[in-house]
Amino acid sequence: MTKDQSVERLTAVLQKIAAAEEVREGNPGPVTLVAVSKTFDAEAIRPVIAAGCRVFGENKVQEAQEKWPALKAEFPDIELRLLGPLQSNKTKDAVALFDVIESVDREKIAAEISREIARQGRSPRLYVQVNTGREPQKAGIDPDEAIAFVERCRDVHGLTIEGLMCIPPAGEDPAPHFELLAALADKAGLARRSMGMSGDYEKAVIYGATSVRVGSAIFGARTYA
Repeated sequence: MTKDQSVERLTAVLQKIAAAEEVREGNPGPVTLVAVSKTFDAEAIRPVIAAGCRVFGENKVQEAQEKWPALKAEFPDIELRLLGPLQSNKTKDAVALFDVIESVDREKIAAEISREIARQGRSPRLYVQVNTGREPQKAGIDPDEAIAFVERCRDVHGLTIEGLMCIPPAGEDPAPHFELLAALADKAGLARRSMGMSGDYEKAVIYGATSVRVGSAIFGARTYA
């Protein structure tokens, strides 16, 4: 994909988000577009930055470390989000680099993040990832345990949880999963819902997403995961 194509695709995605915002019920506020730049190098990302995008997502800490420190130094207003599972041995690096961690999903990680926040004096905003499809191979906490886990993050680990995140099962209608996440967020008193990707972000907006994570619809097909 050429630089011009990525910018054209970014514009189209923003237009579709705006159209979906017009028809959704309620007023959750404007939707944040998270441009998922995993597997793409800095030169592929730069045109999207130049076009005005300032929120980006990565799946792996190590990959993000290779390209984002220099980009963030050049563009200090960029917000970087960790979307993929966080391994405990990467927690120190994740807290140091990311502005938002969307994949808090177990007690050990919550404890590690709390310790690193205390050590570094840096507090990334946090989301709890919910495994709405209860898929054994997928990260995320069980929906039945999500609200209690949010409370433990607050009360036991002293963490401020901003919202919930989910990745619906591939091949299923995502709408019930979006509805479930929105309901859990409401019960937990959380205003932010990160849901929707390239194939379903418009539907996610309609069901109350406050941020959507869009990669291939902006950057094109990836050559590896």
